[in-house]
Amino acid sequence: MELIDQYFPNLTADQRDKFGQMGELYEYWNARVNVISRQDIDTLYERHVLHSLGIAKVQEFRPGTTILDVGTGGGFPGVPLAIMFPEAQFHLVDSIGKKIRVVQEVVNALKLDNVRAEQVRAERLSESYEFVVSRAVTRMAPFVGWVKKNISRNSFHDRRNGILYLKGGDLDEELSEIREKPQIYALSDFFAEEFFETKKVVYVPL
Repeated sequence: MELIDQYFPNLTADQRDKFGQMGELYEYWNARVNVISRQDIDTLYERHVLHSLGIAKVQEFRPGTTILDVGTGGGFPGVPLAIMFPEAQFHLVDSIGKKIRVVQEVVNALKLDNVRAEQVRAERLSESYEFVVSRAVTRMAPFVGWVKKNISRNSFHDRRNGILYLKGGDLDEELSEIREKPQIYALSDFFAEEFFETKKVVYVPL
């Protein structure tokens, strides 16, 4: 929790409380349904919560923004972002039912009324959203194909609607496969921990 305070010092008491509860909640549920690797549960705040909040360093979501989290797994990046932006609406989807059940339990415990969790494949969704977020569920080209239809034409941020994707490593080859011109933000510019040295947020306008 100290990490979150360090990089986001202006949290409300309610946000601090919710972030503070996440450690115990995920430890409890991960022992029953493995949604996070066993070694990562000890570094939950660095490798999952703070990593998810890398998107918040790149993009602030205005009140009323709708965000789709594809392949949310245990609720990342969607749950930390929903705590950070309580006036935005989040739809967290995953094809694996047991993961969505854990997400729903966490969402209920944290009383996140701006989150909807659903077991569904992104390709089957017909709703529209200003932004789609995700953590490296597949290569960018097929991902763009899955969600391009879901990007709203109603853009009310300085940045055009599109994808905000958490990725690591060398992305040149992968990003050359898409027609859109992505922007890449190194998380090492925001966070000093070694884990973030090769981590990035990739923004793809759609």
